[in-house]
Amino acid sequence: MANATASRIGAINGGSDKNALFLKVWSSEVLATFQRENKMLGMTSVRTISSGKSAQFPVVGTNSTSYHTPGNEITGTSVNHAEKIINIDDLLISNAFLANIDEAKNHYDVRSVYTSEMGRALANKVDQHLLQLSVLAAQASTTITGGNGGTQITDADAKTNAASLIASIFECAQALDEHDVPSEERYCVVPPATYYLLVQNDKILNRDFGANNNGTFHDGTVIKVAGISIVKANTAVTAFTDQSSAITGTNNTYNVDAQNVAAVVFHKSAIGTVKLMDLAMESEYDIRRQGSLMVGKMALGHGILRPESASLIKTA
Repeated sequence: MANATASRIGAINGGSDKNALFLKVWSSEVLATFQRENKMLGMTSVRTISSGKSAQFPVVGTNSTSYHTPGNEITGTSVNHAEKIINIDDLLISNAFLANIDEAKNHYDVRSVYTSEMGRALANKVDQHLLQLSVLAAQASTTITGGNGGTQITDADAKTNAASLIASIFECAQALDEHDVPSEERYCVVPPATYYLLVQNDKILNRDFGANNNGTFHDGTVIKVAGISIVKANTAVTAFTDQSSAITGTNNTYNVDAQNVAAVVFHKSAIGTVKLMDLAMESEYDIRRQGSLMVGKMALGHGILRPESASLIKTA
């Protein structure tokens, strides 16, 4: 009896790679989950490099004005310059090995579940580092001589009293204004408990105090306070704890004790992200181990650019 001719649905035009088309499906699942779960990356200044271990961000100070006296020579004004260097961290990966026999016995698509969890894990780690970095930015001194550092607002009731927290957010907005930070692309990131505390405040959702589209009570949403977009991030629950231990594999500083932080308020210019390798997915069947190894990976790094564009609200 002759062998059957199998149509390998994972191969491209009958090619030798029997998983080529499957890999694209897995990759899209990882990418979709990352984009859905990741909150912080789009709130930073992102730069992509094709090679190298770091990227340089120039920082330019402000100029001044004066009144000219007729006949006097105009010789120019000194402008301060500095730079910020952001390094690429070690390769960030999330991986899973799926035994062939387990997949055959299973009654649901476990690969889809695994890839979704891999994308979620990568998104959460990137968010956690960026949230911790936003705390460090608010605590940092000025980057350039004559500039401003970050802002720290102490509010003992920020985690339990919505009205007090709102007042502190307005203080942060004032600090950003006084530092000449653009009014667009400002964000306030809070953990879920703090977010829903804001939702229950009458002033935010009351039409007499704001726009009709600033969130709803029945949907449990709030959009802006003091012109600042309110962002709920579950990773803040972890980031706003004592994360002062050194993190293996990072080439930038993310470790900070943030256990007293209730919220971070920042502009997109506060933090920079350098990408060397964007999110990608690899999979390989190992005949010796009778299973498939799936790896989601990305190479990037984050750093403080402008501390004057960041502020935090802490309870002590």
